[in-house]
Amino acid sequence: MVLPNPQLLQSVLQIARAAGNHLSDFYQRNLTVHTKTDNTPVTEADLFVSRFLIEKLTALTPTIPVLSEESGHIPLARREHWQRYWLIDPLDGTQHFINRSGQFCLLIALIEHHNPVLGIIHAPLSAHTYYAMHGYGAYQQTPDALQRLVPRRLNPERPLKIAVGSPSAQEKVRSILNPNYQYEFQIRGSCGLKGALVAQGGADCYVRLGQTGEWDTAAAQVLLGETGGFIFDTRFRPLSYNQRETLVNPDFVMAADRRLDWHNIFQFD
Repeated sequence: MVLPNPQLLQSVLQIARAAGNHLSDFYQRNLTVHTKTDNTPVTEADLFVSRFLIEKLTALTPTIPVLSEESGHIPLARREHWQRYWLIDPLDGTQHFINRSGQFCLLIALIEHHNPVLGIIHAPLSAHTYYAMHGYGAYQQTPDALQRLVPRRLNPERPLKIAVGSPSAQEKVRSILNPNYQYEFQIRGSCGLKGALVAQGGADCYVRLGQTGEWDTAAAQVLLGETGGFIFDTRFRPLSYNQRETLVNPDFVMAADRRLDWHNIFQFD
């Protein structure tokens, strides 16, 4: 069977929504917060949903390994031979989850030959799901409707809408922007939600100057690829997947329209 395919996508969407129900249940509880070795928080919700997703995805596709943020210690020597694997973040935006801001989601991506080819971003509290598959298109599912996401042509004469994660991030991003353009900033929660915001037209780009993992960007990369956008690092190169010992991304920009002169907008040097 050739993967990915629409049947696989629908099965994984069901798994994502079931995992989202678990996150919603945990969201109502008082959770114990632990600190990982990289000084980021983790809760029992992260760990439970990670195990749930690994179990369900393994049952669905027994020959495809699963790499989760919570199992990201797998060495390159073991995973570099994977031709295809699932890459998941069971709770993207753990700090927002802890703070009860509601700005969190879960992320599932299928990687083939180092490229994301299927991606799902599911926000359980709003019941919004964004998903895409290479050559299949990108979609936004809400409780009321299913909408296909379409490419946009950005007008450089209008203010560029930039999504960032915090007021301090906004100031860092402002320092690398060409002052000859106009900008509007939007502060949003998790990495996945900001990527979805770009794909569905709520922002023109999302700039991240700070640490993220490959699981944070893979699903959004598929959505952007199906809507005329892309992701690039500070040297305007694409992100890599499962090609380095580290799974930490470089700083990057998620952009809605690859035809815009991004080299002129961002002054990284």
